[in-house]
Amino acid sequence: MGRVEPSLLDSLTADPGLQRTAAEALERDGDRAPLALRKAGVDPALAAAALTLADLRRHARGKFGDLAERLYFTRAGLEQATRWPVARRRAARFAAAAHEVTDLCCGLGTEALAFAEAGLAVAAVDLSDATAAYARANAAATGLRVDVRVGDALEAPLAEAVFADPARRSGAGRRFDPADYSPPLDALLDRLAGARFAAVKLGPGIGHEWIPAGAEAEWVSVDRDVVEACLWLGDAAEVPRRASLLKAGEWHELTGSGEERAETGAVAEYLYEPDGAVIRAGLVAELARDLEAHTASERIAYLYGDRLTATPFARAWRVEEVWPLHPKKLKALLAERGIGRLTIKQRGTGLDPAALRRQLKLNGAGEATLVATRIGESHAALLCSEV
Repeated sequence: MGRVEPSLLDSLTADPGLQRTAAEALERDGDRAPLALRKAGVDPALAAAALTLADLRRHARGKFGDLAERLYFTRAGLEQATRWPVARRRAARFAAAAHEVTDLCCGLGTEALAFAEAGLAVAAVDLSDATAAYARANAAATGLRVDVRVGDALEAPLAEAVFADPARRSGAGRRFDPADYSPPLDALLDRLAGARFAAVKLGPGIGHEWIPAGAEAEWVSVDRDVVEACLWLGDAAEVPRRASLLKAGEWHELTGSGEERAETGAVAEYLYEPDGAVIRAGLVAELARDLEAHTASERIAYLYGDRLTATPFARAWRVEEVWPLHPKKLKALLAERGIGRLTIKQRGTGLDPAALRRQLKLNGAGEATLVATRIGESHAALLCSEV
């Protein structure tokens, strides 16, 4: 079950004791938890709802930390919900520019909670009565003031600042074409064209062709996982492109035009793999300049430099050897060096790392990283050690 029906949601919000009992039963009894609740005299439908909530809260800890234990979720809503540190950071940017915000397509209302926590007056709008009920429950659970309304994002009145998170899921799964979002992204951007300060959250795979002229496009990663993109519109647009990385609880930003191209050259002593947010934002050239590095192929986002420079925006390896990308030769070379534990990375070769691993039949005590990539127009294998 991925959703608690509204009538049962009301019953759950009114019974914190049942919520605790369900969470304890799920932790203690696992698959037998429903039987434990039924033996305790809990109505089967309500027991199922309480256990669904407990399971969703358990999965939500990675996004919301301890706050997850107070919130109400649906499975689809949790999948689309913004990670709490990301939502709080965005809310701070809004609070520095406005006093009130309209949160369109508010879903479970978690982004609205971050806005309210930042001191903004929040009107949260969702098309679904059932989903709006979750947003109200979450506002009540946290004690934050959010005015939740049912309405169409394309017609709802707008405050001086606007945030939108169009639905990217349907009964058939994720929607990868922005024209299939709910509401469609092009219609939503038309609606926000006159907004003074606005932002639209999108999936990280959004194509650059969807970025309006004059907008800022930001990609966000959390501990190397690219989690979302965001279009900043109107006065909110500060730079053409931004990569924002949260690592070990600290934020780092790289900005630029997104149109520069890094210089190309030979493989050097160190290989850098830029964070996915840097790559998606088109800021590899800006990072290359900071690292005094270059690419070995204009189409591949690996960087090479003769000096090791610490950076939050890339992982680094020392290049030990450069070999032809030929499985039989690689097998012999790795065997000679006694390498039995091998991390295989590839970019630009079409190689299947799992298939290559089977061909190599590794056996040894050594450990290394093998990077399959392009040098100019040729394929190559780089034996590396991470630094």
